[in-house]
Amino acid sequence: MRVVQIPTLFDNYTYLLICEKTGQTAIVDSPDAEATLAVIRREGVDPVAIFSTHHHMDHVGGNEELIAFKKMPVYGGLNDRQRIPCLTHPVEEGDQISLGSLIFRVMDIPGHTRGHIAYVGEGAVFCGDTLFAGGCGRLFEGSAEQMVFSLGKLKNLPNPTAVYCGHEYTQKNLEFALTLEPDNQSLQTKYAEVVDLRKKSKPTVPTTIGEEKSYNPFLRTESPELITNLKKKIPGLKDDRLSVFVAVRKMKDGF
Repeated sequence: MRVVQIPTLFDNYTYLLICEKTGQTAIVDSPDAEATLAVIRREGVDPVAIFSTHHHMDHVGGNEELIAFKKMPVYGGLNDRQRIPCLTHPVEEGDQISLGSLIFRVMDIPGHTRGHIAYVGEGAVFCGDTLFAGGCGRLFEGSAEQMVFSLGKLKNLPNPTAVYCGHEYTQKNLEFALTLEPDNQSLQTKYAEVVDLRKKSKPTVPTTIGEEKSYNPFLRTESPELITNLKKKIPGLKDDRLSVFVAVRKMKDGF
């Protein structure tokens, strides 16, 4: 598999998943059909499917124009079947999608939205706005319990799994993470790398599951340093995973 990353809108990422044996290509989360088609033409690949992670228009706003360019199946979560433009193939946990010789498995990961899904395969996960580099999505529709469960599923993927998320939010996410774990060496190192990349206008995505487990506060709700620093700010905070997640999410929302 070859992945081509396309910056769209202000800070979104669209991805082309390309089967190198056949040239067949899936488009992941395109809000800007013109930008996406320009890269498709440049790469000389054959778009045969659209993979939508969730219904927000900064991820699916280009679907109608892409379908006008070429009719192709549009995949998206079963619980989003009334909300994703041009959806033809509603999918759910465990469903498999073939792309040339590539195979992707659908993972239900609600929390950011009720119908959010991820596409897992070929050593990568395309997780939209559920897991970010250094962060996670806001709870627009789902519950904290759902998001904790969804992040747990992503956390259990193999450490080398490449994480392709929907936005370039990494630097601010890590600045927030440093307020909770200032002594985390992995976090300090990653933040310095990210600052350097952004100064050069380079992307900080993808990361890996293993990396995220070392510095992402939403995957580190059992970290003693994080819990200790949270309790300094929130006396009486319970240290179970859900309570810690809720406290961290609330703080990040106001950061």
